[in-house]
Amino acid sequence: MAREYIWLECTETGARNYRVPKEMRGTERLELMKYCPQLRRHTVHKESRKK
Repeated sequence: MAREYIWLECTETGARNYRVPKEMRGTERLELMKYCPQLRRHTVHKESRKK
């Protein structure tokens, strides 16, 4: 099983707030409601890969 760490990036501020493991084979991109400390509220966070 190919697991890889990805970053969840806030769509409003662009900050990468969370790092989570994800199964890479045959999955779609993650999009979750998570807490953004800069805005102090929940916002949509999308998957991004840090290079």
